[in-house]
Amino acid sequence: MGQELSSPGEPKTEENKGNKKTGKGSNGKNDSKDGGSSISKKLTQNSFNNSKLRPGMFIQNSNVVFNEQYKGIKILGKGSFGEVILSRDKHTGHEYAIKVISKKHVKRKTDKQSLLREVELLKMLDHINIMKLYEFFEDNNYYYLVSDVYSGGELFDEIISRKRFYEIDAARIIKQVLSGITYMHKNNVVHRDLKPENILLETKNKEDMIIKIIDFGLSTHFEYSKKMKDKIGTAYYIAPDVLHGTYDEKCDIWSCGVILYILLSGCPPFNGSNEYDILKKVETGKYTFDLPQFKKISDKAKDLIRKMLMYTSAVRISARDALEHEWIKLMTSKDNVSIDIPSLELSITNIRQFQSTQKLAQAALLYMGSKLTTIDETKELTKIFKKMDKNGDGQLDRNELIIGYKELLKLKGENTSDLDSAAIEYEVDQILSSIDLDQNGYIEYSEFLTVSIDRKLLLSTERLEKAFKLFDKDGSGKISANELAQLFGLSDVSSDCWKTVLKEVDQNNDGEIDFKEFRDMLVKLCNY
Repeated sequence: MGQELSSPGEPKTEENKGNKKTGKGSNGKNDSKDGGSSISKKLTQNSFNNSKLRPGMFIQNSNVVFNEQYKGIKILGKGSFGEVILSRDKHTGHEYAIKVISKKHVKRKTDKQSLLREVELLKMLDHINIMKLYEFFEDNNYYYLVSDVYSGGELFDEIISRKRFYEIDAARIIKQVLSGITYMHKNNVVHRDLKPENILLETKNKEDMIIKIIDFGLSTHFEYSKKMKDKIGTAYYIAPDVLHGTYDEKCDIWSCGVILYILLSGCPPFNGSNEYDILKKVETGKYTFDLPQFKKISDKAKDLIRKMLMYTSAVRISARDALEHEWIKLMTSKDNVSIDIPSLELSITNIRQFQSTQKLAQAALLYMGSKLTTIDETKELTKIFKKMDKNGDGQLDRNELIIGYKELLKLKGENTSDLDSAAIEYEVDQILSSIDLDQNGYIEYSEFLTVSIDRKLLLSTERLEKAFKLFDKDGSGKISANELAQLFGLSDVSSDCWKTVLKEVDQNNDGEIDFKEFRDMLVKLCNY
């Protein structure tokens, strides 16, 4: 994690306050006695039907007991706040990296706020290049954050090993970082501590390096109309405007520029024998390409670095524009994604089938698709998603869906000339309305996995049982109307609405859903 910093000669500030995430929406009220009840029922039914489903809704401070749910295998790393343990889920057999944070080291109110803010941000962020949080829980002594195992290690260690990167490899890495940052900034989140130590490699595969941005302890929500003031970050990578105490989200772009400079040269643009000297160099904003390493580096690469390291934030390039820079496009233009045709055919079939799925089944599938799958199981679907994501921002918009859908149908062997553009657009609009579970106008990464994954693979007994336990909050063996209201976060929805929802699945009419009924609801989806 980074640290709170001050300009050379100034005292350190204790400010590290994240803006509260605001919700939106209000409930309409009808004071008329005549027809008020029926109108209320319609409103609450619509509240449920229009409820937004996101993977983060399943990450709650649960009552999981570490030793009952997981078996610790080995320590992957240690830090000042705790350690990361490679652990195996005793029920599914899947392995996870669990960050265990001692409460002895989270005594200050600001430390706890930072941790909880990190959890809240990871709950809302859903991007292929951002660490995925599966679970968060605590006991008397520790906090536990459950995530994927990223076996490739830190980008920092890869830099030490390689000394410096070829331009094509540097471009592939920085493109992924920019994709994650573009997505974050679009969702009003700023990282504020981007550095090679906070970028992990998903696997040890050097041919296809997929990166994951981690450590959101200094991250926060921001408003475009307001400047941030907290002087926090890590000396080598911090922007001068952060040191001056008035900055915006483009402080992340400065950090990306420093990272790209290091990838291509093997050394930082602002160096010094101690933190004070480094910060003085950063404050000047002066760096040089007059190094032997840069003699063979293209002018286009240097141009992107210059635009990222513009001293004034207002003229510094944005994350989205950096993604579109000609050097990025040139270096990554030949990155052909090899698609497995059987996986493609199955995913298209599943996407088309998803339209008739019940809301409750959608929620269960979203949980299972986003939280109970492994990297290996989603590898081919990830390739399909990346092929469709033309602008590289980690989301699929309507235009990308239309273009990508045509390309995928051609790969599948279908004659798209038999379908006019209007017909394809109509089908895409139907798909978008069905699988855009959070209703933001885009298909997020987890939404795509949810609707396209092999459901027969997904619906194993172990995974069904784990999903059922998430819904069955009190462990009674049955899902009640009250438990559904808690999960969906819709306390204003009437009990009659929940009874209607339950009735669609409740085979024995006891007003609750048992495991068999839950399983049958989902297994039906496999009977095409």
